[in-house]
Amino acid sequence: MEAGIRATSPERVRILASNYECGDHAYIDGLATMADSRKRGWWEQYRGILPHGLLDVAELEWFATRLRSLQTVHVPGLLQLSGYARAIFDSALPPLPNSEVELRVAQRMQRQQVLERETSVEYVAYVHEWALRMQFGGRRTTREQLAHLCEVSERENVDVRILTVGVGAFPGAGHAVLYANGAVPQLDTVQLDSAHGGEFTHADAQLAKYRAHMDWWHAKSLSPQSSRDLIHSIARDL
Repeated sequence: MEAGIRATSPERVRILASNYECGDHAYIDGLATMADSRKRGWWEQYRGILPHGLLDVAELEWFATRLRSLQTVHVPGLLQLSGYARAIFDSALPPLPNSEVELRVAQRMQRQQVLERETSVEYVAYVHEWALRMQFGGRRTTREQLAHLCEVSERENVDVRILTVGVGAFPGAGHAVLYANGAVPQLDTVQLDSAHGGEFTHADAQLAKYRAHMDWWHAKSLSPQSSRDLIHSIARDL
């Protein structure tokens, strides 16, 4: 089960919880719900052809009850157009083969299902102003991406907030952060981007640190409408 070779059923989760004398019923129910999948997740089609970390992020987002992200370099992946995403993957070092770039773009586009499905997840994206000014794919691609960013930010379940350069310094190392809320707090997970792939943490102290980061960005960033106004202004200047 730990190696992912044998599936874990809700019944098996409850038996293990009983054997381990776990009495937190809300936690057990949350774990059982994650195990109660009647079919393979869509991300499994990429198993063996894309890095495990990319599949893990997709699965994390799929089961989350709420998502929040911090981005300082580019527009969040869940809100990217294919041309913009392709430009990001084309900039990887060492360079990726064209076939893998296209696979990564396709997988990133499919990840966006979590925002569009019937039980869509709530998503709050905090984006630094400089990420809007980075011209991945050139002026036209960036302009189209910014227009798309404004459009999706109008959705009821999507909240885009821009941190302006005028704010000055911000907490953290500047890498991308994804905070995924689980069905119960014990299932919360943070994913951090790095040059060698994504890293995941669920330790209480680390979760508290990144919740504090999210709260800071929320307090210092522009409102959704003011954020859209700034995005429109930057797009016009391209």
